Amino acid sequence: MNRKKDFSPTVYKFKDAIMEQVENTNLFKSYLKDKEFKQLFNGTLWAEGPCYIPHKDMLVWSDNPNNRMMKLVNNHVSEFRNPSNFCNGNAIDIDENLISCSHGGRCIYKTDDELNVFVVVDQFEGKKFNSPNDVCVKSDNTIWFTDPPYGILSDYE
Repeated sequence: MNRKKDFSPTVYKFKDAIMEQVENTNLFKSYLKDKEFKQLFNGTLWAEGPCYIPHKDMLVWSDNPNNRMMKLVNNHVSEFRNPSNFCNGNAIDIDENLISCSHGGRCIYKTDDELNVFVVVDQFEGKKFNSPNDVCVKSDNTIWFTDPPYGILSDYE
């Protein structure tokens, strides 16, 4: 039997989750009250997908409209990858490899310690992804990501 899958968006509303979010926001604000903040970089057009890589003591993030990824190491910001093929969301797997969603490649990339880039997956049931956007890696190393249509339908989110 050949069934068509319905991938249309579904909206869920959870009253308790909204209340929990407000409670957490208040807790977050009280925690930050006495903290000092320092701007480390202001040269991205759209900073997104921050990901900390512990064994390298490095923070990586995407600057999607500028088609690059940035890194923070020892309080110094520099380019991590340019071009990045319009990578957006980032996470690390259980081996601390960088997992990135690529709008341009319409795929999920894995970057190892030597900066070699591998395509992890680029299609589902024979169809290319739209524009993988956000990603997380579960404790069993499965990769979960979103694949909205807007990255290929417009020039800008």
